[in-house]
Amino acid sequence: MSPAIWMVGAALFTWGIGEGMFFYFVPLYMQQFGASPIGIGSILGLFGFVMMCAHIPAGLLSDRLGRRPLLRLAWLIGMGAAWGMALAPSLSLFVVAYLLYGLTAFVSSPLFSYVTAARGELSAGRVMTLTSAMYNAGAVMGPLAGGWLGDRFGLQVAFLGAALVFMLSVALVLFLPPQPRETHDGDGSGWQLLSNRRFWSFLTVVFFTMFAMYLPQPLTPNFLQNERGVSLRQLGWIGSAGSLGNVLFNLLLGYFSPALGFALGQVCVGLFALLLWQGKTPGWYAAAFFLLGGYRAARMLVFAQVRWLIHQAQMGLAYGITEAVNSFAVILAPMLTGILYDRNPASIYALSLLLIALGVFLSLILAPRPPSSLAVSDA
Repeated sequence: MSPAIWMVGAALFTWGIGEGMFFYFVPLYMQQFGASPIGIGSILGLFGFVMMCAHIPAGLLSDRLGRRPLLRLAWLIGMGAAWGMALAPSLSLFVVAYLLYGLTAFVSSPLFSYVTAARGELSAGRVMTLTSAMYNAGAVMGPLAGGWLGDRFGLQVAFLGAALVFMLSVALVLFLPPQPRETHDGDGSGWQLLSNRRFWSFLTVVFFTMFAMYLPQPLTPNFLQNERGVSLRQLGWIGSAGSLGNVLFNLLLGYFSPALGFALGQVCVGLFALLLWQGKTPGWYAAAFFLLGGYRAARMLVFAQVRWLIHQAQMGLAYGITEAVNSFAVILAPMLTGILYDRNPASIYALSLLLIALGVFLSLILAPRPPSSLAVSDA
């Protein structure tokens, strides 16, 4: 594995620690500021909208300007946003900083492009799930620390701790080695991508499956605390179980073909929804969050399948468009989640199960197949 992949992995590992310290608790922190379930769902939907708007421009810029400058910019903005959330005295200022943090989602396309180009002999699917596992290895510790700090000193202290950890991650990213830019020719231009019907057909399937998998997630911390009586400290180790699942499922599903791994990841999220719906103890909820690790692995394997449908020089733009589609699902799903939660909290999980089952069927039937030249080397 190349030194660049190790450096990216170290930066993601430390970022995972910091993000894990607060990310599970964001809905609860907004609730403490006085936000309603529908209000929280709307804010999370707006977060998804900000993410969506950032991805395509970032993909274009990563193809034209290079990937490393955008990685550095995203890490610096994320650190600043974390300090803003930690120090915000009101809901409105917290939301501003939170949305700024959402803007850093533009890192996805240059990050995936960077590790794909630096992967050496690793397959595209393997390097994406491996680096994601490195992030989630750090995120195993974050919720434990955040839950303990939040339970003992208040959630604001958890946000402050995360901002401090982010400073170390930024230092690592600043020393990443550069990469040459890919040359655009007639077959690899962005305009050619717009007429790629196979690419756009697959993105339709991606949108539906990501919507179905994200639907049960946004208000689950509120559901567990308000409806099931789970404490902040318990939420912390439940969240850590989820991060551990992220690590293991990224490593495990990366060994399967991207299409099969993508389907198996959806099955795991379906089991997450089932256990939250029917479970009665924190142990069951921890098992549910562990299975939610299939969600992050499935996201990574989307990009491995997209790689089969595009020219090398379109990689940044194609990954940016794919992340924009993912983000559009993240916009809509929390809004529906907030409405369902306000009427009947448990109904979120029943509907999710139905939609996920349909998504598994569609993704297996309509999954792209690798070109014969990539069947072994780039699968």
